[in-house]
Amino acid sequence: MNINEILKEKGMTKYRLAVLSGVPHATLNNICSGQAKIEKCSAETLYKLAQVLDVTIEDLIVDAVKGVDTVPKTIPFELFKSNVCHRVKDCGDIPFIVETLKSDEIRSYYNQKQYPQAFYLLAMVDYLSRENDLPLCSAYSDMRKQKLVKPIYPQSVIAMAKVMDDDTVITESLDNAIPEFRRFNIAENEVRYVI
Repeated sequence: MNINEILKEKGMTKYRLAVLSGVPHATLNNICSGQAKIEKCSAETLYKLAQVLDVTIEDLIVDAVKGVDTVPKTIPFELFKSNVCHRVKDCGDIPFIVETLKSDEIRSYYNQKQYPQAFYLLAMVDYLSRENDLPLCSAYSDMRKQKLVKPIYPQSVIAMAKVMDDDTVITESLDNAIPEFRRFNIAENEVRYVI
């Protein structure tokens, strides 16, 4: 059983596990997404996770050691966005910025050609930096000159446009998007109020 299955079975979110275990959320996110191999984690990290999940360390790594690749490489973009917004809510603006920059998660997604995830994270860091009067991190200046070829709209906006039979809802969502997100062709209007 992999860590995602254990979390689902226990009804626990990655954020909750990160808080209770003291394992940084970025590290946990990398483990759950397959970017970091759980069998390569330190004994301390494995111990902390196993304690909170009430499983053995062996339970955490058995699939990886057997060579069973059950960890998905990507998650749906809507879920990714939700996870990022929850991280901001749970961590707070400054800790989120620090954790994201320290883990270089943005560049990791970019190097894996997961451009929507990379640009969304960078837009979030830039937005929170502006909101908190912080300078932009110059490490991603090359990425700020790029954008997605096709805009990404929230599923709720697409559904609303279909129900109303009015495509202006879609274009308006991008026009009214938070500037840092609009720069990358991502229609994101609200990142603060997540449930």
